[in-house]
Order: sequence, then structure tokens, then C-alpha cells
Amino acid sequence: MLQTLNGRFLLVLALVSASLIGCGEQNVRFNATDITGANYGQDFELVDSHGQLRTLEDFRGEVVMIYFGFIQCPDVCPTALMRAVEVKDALGPSGDKFRVVYITVDPERDTPEIVSAYLAAFDPGFVGLHPTMEELPEVAKSFRVFYRKVPTGDSYTMDHTATSFVYDTQGRLRLAVSHSMEVAPIVEDVRTLLQAAR
Repeated sequence: MLQTLNGRFLLVLALVSASLIGCGEQNVRFNATDITGANYGQDFELVDSHGQLRTLEDFRGEVVMIYFGFIQCPDVCPTALMRAVEVKDALGPSGDKFRVVYITVDPERDTPEIVSAYLAAFDPGFVGLHPTMEELPEVAKSFRVFYRKVPTGDSYTMDHTATSFVYDTQGRLRLAVSHSMEVAPIVEDVRTLLQAAR
């Protein structure tokens, strides 16, 4: 009888603990759009600027911000990357746990060498990923990212989604950050995700 009661008590305790953990997770408030539990943007398998195959697992333990863009973008992409630099700087020592991953939507022109040099001008820790022309439609679809080539005279530009995606230290998609969002609220959100990992 005592064993049965102890067993029931332990079961109830486990259920209460689980519910409290769930409540704690639900009570977290973010400045960016909370997309925890989204069924897209789950992972990728893409080659980086050094020819190494990368997945989200490579960045476990870090808060990851993924941004889709292209090197010849005149304003939106460099603005997003500069904002990411400011976020990392504002985090202080914790900035070492904040990783920016850039996925090109223009593999036709964005060679690994060009992307590597471009990102290094912002921060040497930023990672550039290079889908092939064949891989790009699938990876964009898996993140629900829009992109389109737009002819401009003898050349072209790219229209694309300007949202940044943020993952927690366990590799779970948590936030969608709009292009218009300021640095300070993003820093708060990243700190929240880093503190939750402790």
C-alpha cells in the first residue's frame, strides 16, 4: 500500500513539475514575434564558405540568427547585418554565444569567396551558407522564405523576405525578427534565450 502511495506521489510530483516547467516557458515574453513550435525552418544541410557541410547541430549551445540575403543588396541586407553586429556588441561577453548565419538567395553571383570576404567585413564569426541553384528553392520553401530575381537593365536584383529567424541554444526555432526592429529589444530577447539555457 505504501509503495503504491509513494508511486502515485512521485507520479503526481513529476506531472506538477512538468506543468510548472511548461508554465515557465509559456510566461516568457519576447519583443520579436514568438514562433515557438513552428513546423518550418527546422534545419538545413548546406555548405559554408569553406566547403564544410553545416547543420543547426553545429551551433548547439549558441543563439543563432539566420538571415537570407544577397551580396549586391544595396540597403536591406547590409542594414540587417550591421544590426546583428550591434546586437552582438551590446551582449558583451555573452556575444560569443550569438551566431549569425547568412544564407544567400543569389548563388549565381555569391561565390563562397565573395560571401566570406563580405561577412568578414561585418564580423569574422558570421557564417555564410551557399545553397546551389538546385537546393535554393527547397531550402527557401522549408523556411517559408520568398525570393525572386528582378531584371534591372543588363543585370538583376533580388526581392526576398527580410525577416531574421532566431533559434535557442537547443536548436529550436523561437523568434521571427522583422527588419524594422531596433537593436535593444533584440538584445533583450537574445539574453532571455541565453539565460533560459543556464
